[in-house]
Amino acid sequence: MKIVLSKNKLIKYIHKEKNLGFVPTMGALHLGHLSLIKKCKSQCDKTIVSIFINKPQFHRINDFRNYPRTFTKDIKKLRDLKIDYLYLPSNNQIYPNGHNKNIKISSFGNKLCGKTRPGHFKAVVDVVERFVKIISPRKIYLGKKDFQQLKIIEDYFIKKNIKTKVVACNTIRENNGLAHSSRNLLLSPSKKKMASKVIKLIMNKKKDLIKKIITTKILKNKILKFGVKKIDYVEMIDINKITKPFKKIKRYKIFIAYYIDSIRLIDNI
Repeated sequence: MKIVLSKNKLIKYIHKEKNLGFVPTMGALHLGHLSLIKKCKSQCDKTIVSIFINKPQFHRINDFRNYPRTFTKDIKKLRDLKIDYLYLPSNNQIYPNGHNKNIKISSFGNKLCGKTRPGHFKAVVDVVERFVKIISPRKIYLGKKDFQQLKIIEDYFIKKNIKTKVVACNTIRENNGLAHSSRNLLLSPSKKKMASKVIKLIMNKKKDLIKKIITTKILKNKILKFGVKKIDYVEMIDINKITKPFKKIKRYKIFIAYYIDSIRLIDNI
């Protein structure tokens, strides 16, 4: 595994690669990340992983400061997986001339997390596009756990005619039902148990929501009784109606964002 800090050195190493796969991360690697990397390795000749904590996509400065930083553990995990390249750029390598404030994304970016985190998805798309321009991978691997982000990036790549293929990878869950997330590291065992109750409730009540036996309001009240501090949203969306061309067959997902203490967790079932 080559650890590369310089953009120019990275380009020199990879410029002849024809089947390069890319997994962008912000570190604090968990089994969800590792599943993306394994899928990338199985489909591509060479695999590059980036670790870059992208400050512009954080809604609050404290969230950025408190984001788990586990670089030593991350590097060991990546060595064990025998990836080819680890790219660890500085802020100046990615943003030599500042951020792109003119990014245009789909209207789906105004819903769900976009309502309470203005500018978040534009910042995510901005940084992903910058990495893709540097690396020119054949494929980029993204998780369905961040489903809204995934769909916005897919749509952006199509509209901008970016040749890199977006590969959507299944959410990996802990035994308690909780989706693997870097933010889980910030939860105490009792708080994790609370989050597990939330997800299991949604899993159990999804069919009732679709059949309109219960409402999202009832679901929210049940979730708050678990001790959840705040709910940003619980919404049911037909994901076949998110981006055109729309499909006739309905396929529903329940999306949730909620706070346990100051930790914001998102999921979709």
